[in-house]
Amino acid sequence: MKLNELSDNPGATKKRKRVARGPGSGMGKTAGRGIKGQKSRSGVSINGYEGGQMPLYQRLPKRGFTKPNRKDWAVVNLGLIQKFIDAGKIDGKKAIDEDVLVASGLVRRKLDGIRVLGKGEVTGKLELQVTGASKSAIEAVEKAGGKLTVKAPKDAAAAE
Repeated sequence: MKLNELSDNPGATKKRKRVARGPGSGMGKTAGRGIKGQKSRSGVSINGYEGGQMPLYQRLPKRGFTKPNRKDWAVVNLGLIQKFIDAGKIDGKKAIDEDVLVASGLVRRKLDGIRVLGKGEVTGKLELQVTGASKSAIEAVEKAGGKLTVKAPKDAAAAE
């Protein structure tokens, strides 16, 4: 087989419809938009417009609240930490803090802090220092003979 003999499966690709390219294309002149009217013009956005009637999204009641200063955690499961230790990307004998997790590539960025969740198994003794942890994560680490320390976030320490 040569490069010039390569081809896609029949029907796998479809040519793009090019509108307003003459009468022979079947989509010439008005380009499928019909004649006159608001929808035939360019620069029209009428989604959700109901002809002057109060739109549905304004008629329905609003509920809930979005907290403006909500914390955004980077979440890590214990099983993933153990997997990275087994792979040699994290040294399990030393204390593992947030900077180590970021440097190993397990977490992309800290955000407001790293929160450890208890999914997965821990085999060795771990010494973790993170901003947040679930009860199941703390129990799992202590059960394996390790220690999980939850430290206050930087902004909380500055406020005190």
